Amino acid sequence: MKPRTISGRIWMVRDSEGKRIDNIDTDMIFHNRFLYITDLKEMGKHAFSNLPGWEDFPQKAKPGDILVVGRNFGAGSSRQQAVDCFISLGISLIIGESFGAIYKRNVINSGLPLIEAPGIFDTELKNGDEIEVNLETGEIKKDGKLIIRGKPMSKVAMDIYDHGGLMNLAKEIA
Repeated sequence: MKPRTISGRIWMVRDSEGKRIDNIDTDMIFHNRFLYITDLKEMGKHAFSNLPGWEDFPQKAKPGDILVVGRNFGAGSSRQQAVDCFISLGISLIIGESFGAIYKRNVINSGLPLIEAPGIFDTELKNGDEIEVNLETGEIKKDGKLIIRGKPMSKVAMDIYDHGGLMNLAKEIA
């Protein structure tokens, strides 16, 4: 069983004025000019390459970091590379105000933990803060203090996470 609590440094996706960026589509996450890349290890260096102000994110991100995103994150196509680029970088968790439906399913099916936390951008959190997130309760804490309670991962999402992705779970069941 994988950890139920994930701790790490956060990246809050904001614009140059400090405002939450909503409606980031899969082309902004992983631009179509890189779709020829099939090696997971190579995908990370192109994460956010089409999102103004975030082009250098791959050089700054470290394994274990947590991505905090706005509303409707991952809107658009079902581009799996828009999930895989974060897996490639070692992002441990994505927390969002809300997600595009297909993107959310792709993240879950890939075994990457995801928490919906409407209002997280209204908290005191900022880039570089260390937080602790309980996947079963949705509690997000900083310095042991509850900051916000997101939606816990469902039992199905937790099973997929525990098995490292939907395909691994399917192999075990078969």
